[in-house]
Amino acid sequence: MDSYKQLTLEQRYGIYSLFKTGHNQTEIAAVIGVNKSTISRELCRNHGERGYRYRQAHHMAVNRRKDKVPFRIDGSTWTVVESLISEDWSPEQIAGWMKLEMGICVSHEWIYHHLMVDKQSGGDLYRHLRCRKKRKKRYGSNDRRGEIKNKVSIDERPSIVDSRERLGDWEADTIIGKRHKQAIVSLTERKSRFALIYKVERKTSDQVTKTISKLLIPIKDYVHTLTFDNGKEFAGHEVLSKKLEAESYFAHPYSSFERGLNENTNGLIRQYFPKKRDFTTISDEEIIRTIKKLNNRPRKCLGFKTPNQVFFGGVNCCT
Repeated sequence: MDSYKQLTLEQRYGIYSLFKTGHNQTEIAAVIGVNKSTISRELCRNHGERGYRYRQAHHMAVNRRKDKVPFRIDGSTWTVVESLISEDWSPEQIAGWMKLEMGICVSHEWIYHHLMVDKQSGGDLYRHLRCRKKRKKRYGSNDRRGEIKNKVSIDERPSIVDSRERLGDWEADTIIGKRHKQAIVSLTERKSRFALIYKVERKTSDQVTKTISKLLIPIKDYVHTLTFDNGKEFAGHEVLSKKLEAESYFAHPYSSFERGLNENTNGLIRQYFPKKRDFTTISDEEIIRTIKKLNNRPRKCLGFKTPNQVFFGGVNCCT
């Protein structure tokens, strides 16, 4: 038999007329030119309270087909997606934010697919995705970077810091430029994921201490603790504790997971300042622009709110 085809309005009129004149389903099927099971299914699925009527039956069938057509993302939606990709939002962040703020459901898989199609056609939207490289396992247990005086272990840090119940618990680190020329000081607040960065000419204890003071003193009311790694650039922790009226703690050597948030933030920062980048070429404008991008992107862990919204109480600072 021929492959299945949808019944037309004319065929439904024929079914209606023949059925009304007393013909059975086998006879109707022979006249219409379809299998008798098609007639049986048609009479069963498309009849109304007043029996089978061909116009009503055709209307019901057409509406049923419309309901089965998969959702198609229109051009205006893709325009929004592409504008957010250009702001370096991840597909998952875009999907979550659009559902929360716009009531539009677009899966992150569809967004990734759209980016790959754009790439294949010569587009460059994919360049805004953050590349993830495999982390190398670091072997060894001895800290060869020297001891920092009077440091307090992370083991003594209050449990409220781990719970992320309050604003004001910060993690600090430094990011090194190409050929170890200059560095970026990176600070991240644990509850809001709010990030602050600043470039230093040299990764010395004096410069790093002054930089952290410069970044945090304006908001010292929201600084309760600072958690560092064991780099000697953080030897000025006691000075910072006094200026900021905060407590300082140090993670265990080679235990970056104890400052997982800061490590993750450094990965985000590397999207803008990769390892091959000569940090001497970084301008203050680039630093400011990067801070804005980091803090104005929605985070899944924040219910797709931005770090700015959480830190500043609902205000998204875009200027």
